[in-house]
Amino acid sequence: MPTVTESLLETYAESDALGLAELVHKKEVSPAELVEAAITQIERLNPRLNAVVHRLYDMGRARAETIDAAAPFAGVPYLLKELASSWEGAPITNSSAYFKDVVAPADSEVVGRIKRAGLVLVGKSNAPENGWSIATEPKLYGPTLNPWNEEVTPGGSSGGTAAAVASRMVPIAEASDGAGSIRIPASCCGIVGLKPSRGRVTLAPLGDYWYGGAYFLCCTRSVRDTAAYLDAVAGALPGDPYTPPVPAGSWLDLSRRAPKKLRIAYSVTPPNGTAVDPQVRDAVLNTVATLEGLGHQVEERDLDLDGDAAWKTYTDMTCVQTAAMFDWLEPAVGRPVTPADVEPVTWAIIERGRATSGTKHITDVEGVRQIGRAVVGQLQPFDLFITPTLTQLPRPVGYYDMSEPDIDRYNAKWADSVFAFPFNISGQPAISLPLAWSRDNIPIGVQLVGRYGDEATVLAVSAQLEKAMAWRDRRPPLSA
Repeated sequence: MPTVTESLLETYAESDALGLAELVHKKEVSPAELVEAAITQIERLNPRLNAVVHRLYDMGRARAETIDAAAPFAGVPYLLKELASSWEGAPITNSSAYFKDVVAPADSEVVGRIKRAGLVLVGKSNAPENGWSIATEPKLYGPTLNPWNEEVTPGGSSGGTAAAVASRMVPIAEASDGAGSIRIPASCCGIVGLKPSRGRVTLAPLGDYWYGGAYFLCCTRSVRDTAAYLDAVAGALPGDPYTPPVPAGSWLDLSRRAPKKLRIAYSVTPPNGTAVDPQVRDAVLNTVATLEGLGHQVEERDLDLDGDAAWKTYTDMTCVQTAAMFDWLEPAVGRPVTPADVEPVTWAIIERGRATSGTKHITDVEGVRQIGRAVVGQLQPFDLFITPTLTQLPRPVGYYDMSEPDIDRYNAKWADSVFAFPFNISGQPAISLPLAWSRDNIPIGVQLVGRYGDEATVLAVSAQLEKAMAWRDRRPPLSA
């Protein structure tokens, strides 16, 4: 087993994923050494943060011996989110007691791509049960804490991923997003989180989920890592229901090209009538001023959207497929789900889904698609749309309580994310960047939304802002 030196640990903590891979390409460090560095950092930090719920060190050590040293992320330690994606031989519990003994029998399509990219699984990151929270506090595994401030949430549902990446346990990890769950934890933890365009990454073996509302990608600490990861995992399979346009050239190369003068809109007025924290508002306005200074044309334009009505339609629609998912997975458990197997919010979702008629459901689906068309239409004149990621600073741990049995009362607490979920509906790419910190040193994310299929512009402007409003040297108190 390789020796882990303090010099290696310092290099590991300072480097992004592509930086570590470059060291492997040059044979200055081995995949096995990187795995041991990751294990050391997880063991040091995870007892405080609870970001990693399955330590898969033996799997990582074995895989490190087989890595193609020429792969783009050769030997880079990686976490898979404990939700949906299947890595053969790893647990796949969805953070639910109902699935606590389930192990993935095979790789999902995206995991095959992750493996070919050279990433090395060392564990699985915490997530709320079934992913339905913008905090990460599952009853099965306990809460993940924010490395910037242990009293506030790291966000969700990819909160374990975000806390692990921000604290430098790993430089990159899987994240997924059904209503903001990549972007929100990226905002709370001061890292980069891109929700790609609808259909950009296949959901195979599933054909679809939430009618294109569910997305998979990653959280990172650099724009270039996000772009390179998109290169590694993007692509529809023949027969997939959504096929966004594909650019000529890689997203990594496109992210490095300075964009032409762009027409950019922004809003700090939530479409549900709620307030915006003044520090969040200032973060957006400072970003807008920076973009103007970079030569872009910027104008204020608020979304014409009834946020509360759109949220109700979207969440009612998702209940049906959630209920169906528990039926689909029943053979893996061997018995039907009961209220004792899941948290109260999850059971309320299942019950609502089962009670929804086919005609009501298809009406909701049509309503969601009309909302998406309206959002896209309003923003079509603009190359980018800038908003807060969250309207408020991260909430205290315990604020989003999944022991609430009233699904409507629980969902109402998601009001802070009113700028996130519309773009799950519209299918547009949206990224959260760590462009500000509060007076109490808590990260504030700013969201950039692009046209459908145009991750290239989103990433190129993100790279501009990464230089102009650099976050690389900011490190949370709890970090490697």
